[in-house]
Amino acid sequence: MDSSRSAFRALLAVAAVVVVLAGLQAARTVLLPFLFAAVLAIMMLPLVMWMERNRLPRAVAIIAAVLTVLSVLVLVASFTAQSIQEFGGRLPIYQQALTGTFDELLRWLAERGVDFWALNLQDSFDPGSVMSVVGTTLNGVLEILSNTILVTITMAFMLAEASAFPDKLARAFPEGTDSDGEIGGWSALVTSVQRYLLLKAMTSGLTGVLVWFLLTALGVESPILWGFFAFVMNFIPTIGSIIAAVPAVLLALILIGPWVAAMTAAGYLVINVGIGNVLEPRVMGGQLGLSPMVVFLSLVFWGWMWGPAGMLLSVPLTVVIRSIMAHRPETAWLATLLGPNQRA
Repeated sequence: MDSSRSAFRALLAVAAVVVVLAGLQAARTVLLPFLFAAVLAIMMLPLVMWMERNRLPRAVAIIAAVLTVLSVLVLVASFTAQSIQEFGGRLPIYQQALTGTFDELLRWLAERGVDFWALNLQDSFDPGSVMSVVGTTLNGVLEILSNTILVTITMAFMLAEASAFPDKLARAFPEGTDSDGEIGGWSALVTSVQRYLLLKAMTSGLTGVLVWFLLTALGVESPILWGFFAFVMNFIPTIGSIIAAVPAVLLALILIGPWVAAMTAAGYLVINVGIGNVLEPRVMGGQLGLSPMVVFLSLVFWGWMWGPAGMLLSVPLTVVIRSIMAHRPETAWLATLLGPNQRA
């Protein structure tokens, strides 16, 4: 009896998870603008608080923040849309040239007695599709930015409620209030996410600028586009910087030659290792409280859930979810598993 009841509960839990996941996927058009607005509100909150400390009315500070964000979003959306249009027009040329280069490689391999391996590679890999990842990612960015007005209005309301929100949480959940009158380390959570987002934006911007300089010096076509692509992809942990390098290296290979392609790859390697493995760990430290495996799995999960937009939001979402779990006794163990290794 007990075993059948436990099995029923487990089955019910699995069914609930499936329903929730299906609901999250179905509601992506509503949730993505809201989550993006929340991310922007967290990023702009220090600016609003700074203006308030300098005796600006809160309404004026929020309007200034909204106008700043709106201007940036409009510029980024315009550039992204233009890049998609221009890249889409040149994409067939790139795909044809890349396919020709790939066929030459297969012939070179066939001359050296590796026909069977080359045949399998040709059947399982479409070289032209590699360049399509650029358009897919930029379309994901444009999807987030497509509701710019809705995002900025939502962000404005979030900023207006930000100062009162911790007090509301404390009154709504008095049992979870700590000694400082906060719910579940709310201030620490917001500060951690703010620090991650701001520093990640700075390091991603530096990555994009360095890639732009590198490709301009090497004469690779559309250096501004690839610099922007590197900036966007750097927000995707673990694999983003690798994906960002592939199209530019292939473009250098098919339009200029193998030596420039090799120098492009070496330049990307130096930039990504220098920023991702040296600079970011120094400035960010252990602020996220996530293990590297969890960061990667969150990237896979949110990418499966919401595509490129989910990949961009994967780390902030997982940080928030882990923090919520950590302050509930029934899920604290799961938060511990999601956290970093505490052993030296």
